[in-house]
Amino acid sequence: MGTVAPDAPRAPQEGAGSGDTAPLRERRREQRGWYFYDWANSVFSTSVLTVFLGPYLTSVTEAAADADGYVHPLGIPVRAGSFFPYAVSASVLLSVLVMPLAAAFADRTGRKKPLLGAAAYLGAGATTGMYFLDGDRYLLGGVLLVVANVSYAVSIVLYHAFLPQIAPPEERDAVSSRGWAFGYGSGALVLVANLGLFLGHEALGVAESTAVRICLSSAGVWWAVFTVVPLLRLRERPAARPAAGPGRSGPGQGFRQLAGTFRQLRRYPLTLLFLLAYLLYNDGIQTVITQASVYGSEALGLDQTTLIGAILLVQVLAVAGALLLGRLAARYGAKRTILGSLVAWTATVSAGYFLPREDPLWFYALAVGIGLVLGGSQALSRSLFSHLVPAGKEAEYFALYEISDRGTSWLGPLVFGLAYQLSGDYRNAILSLVVFFALGFVLLLRVPVQRAAAAVGNVAPDRI
Repeated sequence: MGTVAPDAPRAPQEGAGSGDTAPLRERRREQRGWYFYDWANSVFSTSVLTVFLGPYLTSVTEAAADADGYVHPLGIPVRAGSFFPYAVSASVLLSVLVMPLAAAFADRTGRKKPLLGAAAYLGAGATTGMYFLDGDRYLLGGVLLVVANVSYAVSIVLYHAFLPQIAPPEERDAVSSRGWAFGYGSGALVLVANLGLFLGHEALGVAESTAVRICLSSAGVWWAVFTVVPLLRLRERPAARPAAGPGRSGPGQGFRQLAGTFRQLRRYPLTLLFLLAYLLYNDGIQTVITQASVYGSEALGLDQTTLIGAILLVQVLAVAGALLLGRLAARYGAKRTILGSLVAWTATVSAGYFLPREDPLWFYALAVGIGLVLGGSQALSRSLFSHLVPAGKEAEYFALYEISDRGTSWLGPLVFGLAYQLSGDYRNAILSLVVFFALGFVLLLRVPVQRAAAAVGNVAPDRI
């Protein structure tokens, strides 16, 4: 795993491994436009997936269920309470198939921006359409969820792929951190507005179901409106290699190109080692995010108001955390800063084991710890990986990066669930997640970033 690929380092290409060589003023304008896609799409992740859609779609499905509590999509009996997680799983599996194909097409044609716009507006349209999710229309809800989540995943891959093109190596940590900060700021702002509508729906004379549907659809409108900014400011770069000629386009060519990318990845074992490290520690991060509310309610006996407050606190502090870790990376390097954040994650999760029951103050303290390292560890992972991507393969490699996130998101919850099943104690379940941060730390420690960047033909900053 520690050997360097035999290829001699290539001269960095403009808009690829070396970052853009455009004048500073033009580059800054483009970077600010890029930040706004995080501002646009993060509301879908926060308000729709994390807070409102799960409980609401489950209630709609229960309204459509038969006397035994089952619905029958495509003739298959499904418990009403299982429909939402099944729909999420279906969307993740489909996105794992679609992301690499879309990425291969984007790299082959050099048309990242039109694909980004198409994916964004398809997802925003599906999310806006959730306003019509009422009565017993659970199938409509499932279809809209799948379309929106797959579109979101594809757009994120293309969005990530712009990072090596709009920022030279020495700027990427700061640019990536600002992007994450924009996203968390947007998520917190809209979530506060949504919660104000939801909690005050009676005073406003709005039915609770109508309030939820407004919250869901408003996320789609927000996504659509602010996507205009990056589409106006980002500019296309020519493809690093010509697109396939007649008879060699379409899905077949996409699969062939994807197979070639996987074969090429074997020649870059250090990039592969980073992806494995990211797979592990990011799975720990995602599991903490998704299971924290379960831990708070079941192990600590906290009410829904406390849990929602903690979610908001994490969102707000993640803005400051992303910017803070970005500054630390400028001083100590992205790799050292990520390693430090993994130590902080380990300490925070371990502290969660000792929290007293029915004491919101300590749970909020845990939320503070999570918020301060959440955005930064994710932002710096993205910028660090951008140095390990061969020129002209940005979208395809970031598709693999997202697959490391989405395609293995079952692993952490599985360990969490098994720990609870074997011990009957949620405290042991939360403590089991420490292994993901510990293993991720060890593997990342073994990645010599300068050598890994040189192996793919890039020149990394001196301090990384």
